[in-house]
Amino acid sequence: MMVGDVVGRPGRRALGLVLPRLRQEHRLDLVIVNGENVAGGLGLTPETAEELFSLGVDVITSGNHIWEHKELYPYLDGGRPVLRPLNYPPSAPGKGYVILEKAMVVNLLGRTFMGNFDCPFRGMDQLLAKEKDHPPVVIVDFHAEATSEKIAMGWYLDGRVSAVLGTHTHVGTIDCRVLPRGTAHVTDIGMTGPVDSVIGVEVEAVLQRFLTLLPHRLPVARGRVEFNAVLVDIDEASGLARKIDRISREVPDEG
Repeated sequence: MMVGDVVGRPGRRALGLVLPRLRQEHRLDLVIVNGENVAGGLGLTPETAEELFSLGVDVITSGNHIWEHKELYPYLDGGRPVLRPLNYPPSAPGKGYVILEKAMVVNLLGRTFMGNFDCPFRGMDQLLAKEKDHPPVVIVDFHAEATSEKIAMGWYLDGRVSAVLGTHTHVGTIDCRVLPRGTAHVTDIGMTGPVDSVIGVEVEAVLQRFLTLLPHRLPVARGRVEFNAVLVDIDEASGLARKIDRISREVPDEG
């Protein structure tokens, strides 16, 4: 199971309430969470990463906000399975993939509307050529803005990886499918964060940003929280996906 971008304290609370039950109910072998918005809605800290692990998370992926808290930099070079995107320069702290006993998990960053990064398509080619003895199961978190780029990556890796799962936009898409050669794909998983918000942020603060074009603090919203994830059934021998399903759960306001 992969959980969409977890936003701030409300998202962490929802994860704690929902994940243990789902882990038991579905007998999950691997839980991946995108954690780049976990700390106050922007970035990740060592403390919030450890909180996610304590809730039953196996791997934390990220994206363009991974560098918000500098105290995380040494942590990324430690032994914990926390990933920054593979296609940052090699000199950047941390690693872009991790090989576990039964799976390889990869974090890629898109370029369209995102920034001047190394090519994620060629980066993935190089990784697969380098790690020829990786486990058959390969899960890719593709953290990207453009739906076209996310869909293109799914087709590009179809049959070569088990799943290409989109993150970043916080708005879940309805296109969960297994592509013809056996790769599960969804354009965006969605988010685990406040429902009455603009992608997790207080509505009024975002409206003021759009109306005035002036910098405004963007606090994490409160209230009801939706837990968004996808569940992928994969053949461990071939590494090909059998099925992908969307999971959504609503968690009431803590107050």
